[in-house]
Amino acid sequence: MNARVSRPIRIGLFGAGVVGEGILRLLEDNAGAIERRMGSSIEVRRVVARDTGRPRSSRFDGLLSFRPEDVLDDPEIDVVVEVMGGLEPAGEYVRRAIEAGKSVVTANKALLAERGHELIPLSEARRVDLYFEAAVAGGIPVIRVLREALAADTVVALRGIVNGTSNYILSEMRERGLDFAEALAGAQAAGYAEADPTLDVGGGDATHKLAILATLAFGADVRPEEIATEGITEVGAVDIEMASRFGYVIKPLAVGAARPDGSLDLRVHPALVPEASVLASISGALNVVVLEGKMLGPCLLSGYGAGALPTAMSVVSDIVDVGRNLVFGASGRVPQRAWRGEHLARPPIAPPGQHECRWYLRFSVLDRPGVLARIAGVLGAFDVSIEQMVQEGRGGGSDEPVHVVMLTHEAREENVRHALREIELLKGMVARARALRIEAGA
Repeated sequence: MNARVSRPIRIGLFGAGVVGEGILRLLEDNAGAIERRMGSSIEVRRVVARDTGRPRSSRFDGLLSFRPEDVLDDPEIDVVVEVMGGLEPAGEYVRRAIEAGKSVVTANKALLAERGHELIPLSEARRVDLYFEAAVAGGIPVIRVLREALAADTVVALRGIVNGTSNYILSEMRERGLDFAEALAGAQAAGYAEADPTLDVGGGDATHKLAILATLAFGADVRPEEIATEGITEVGAVDIEMASRFGYVIKPLAVGAARPDGSLDLRVHPALVPEASVLASISGALNVVVLEGKMLGPCLLSGYGAGALPTAMSVVSDIVDVGRNLVFGASGRVPQRAWRGEHLARPPIAPPGQHECRWYLRFSVLDRPGVLARIAGVLGAFDVSIEQMVQEGRGGGSDEPVHVVMLTHEAREENVRHALREIELLKGMVARARALRIEAGA
């Protein structure tokens, strides 16, 4: 059993940006309520920053340091909080903190997804806590729900929008009729997208988050490289318009499901969801996660998935939880991945080609006799059946392409991909075909 801590819980913070400032603000503004809930007060002993020349808020006065040893080697610090991001040096600091017997709170989804399988067992061996609520969906308490609230149930599926940047871009494309480049530029100007947005719009950020969620939901040791990932960069304004014509909205989804054969279906990609669905209504930078329990049924969690104060709120909530454990000498009581390490499984991840769903297919073709018949013939040869079709209109000239959009009945992904490769070789095709999944049950 861990020894109880009867003095204030002392923390050291890595990261003096907007989230770090938000953490200090919440700890100061809510100090009384936190102490009443936790049974002890919280004392910030040191904040470590990297950039010596950056101007900072007066909240950091008297706390700021540029030496990681001021936190890692301080025996009085109980909890190390990491909000600096990136794999290194954050990973080294977290590892050293755990090895020194300090509990850790982090908002670093990349670190958890890439190295959680090393850091979490280390924390379990050292009998300290490693909490990471803010690593997925910002202020939405989805980690806590999976780890604790659903401990009596079996999660069979989850789907959600966990990248606010991609959701904001697709929302702007739909609501304002923008193309992708215009919507991305607007997201960057509004502060929703980084100067290099690749991790967000390419799907990597959502993949890191899905790896964390799938581990907690399914008791599986999931690695990001096992997850089939597609970004939103290929979604065009015409796709947004055509989806709406059919009664759908295009959303950036992260999907996980347990299959009857014991494998896991894990995917990150844009998909069409019905206009009347809950997922379709989540616009802008909002996030949503829908969990489906075997006994509970669907459970929806939504809110801001990023931003200084939502993220800081989740970090401080974790600090309070870890502080409670220290006050009562109960660190390590709740498995950080919802499952004890020895009970985590390594189930097979279903190959993307096995996935079956309905499809949205868009072809850019020259308006010539026989083109549609040849496309339909190839699709039929690969057992892909057409449900609905729309042709945008005749080209303005003999060489001006037109868009042909088809919705299919349910088809196996590998069949669709094989068919599209053959169709792209047909005479009359002027661009690569576009294929988007239609997500059932969204």
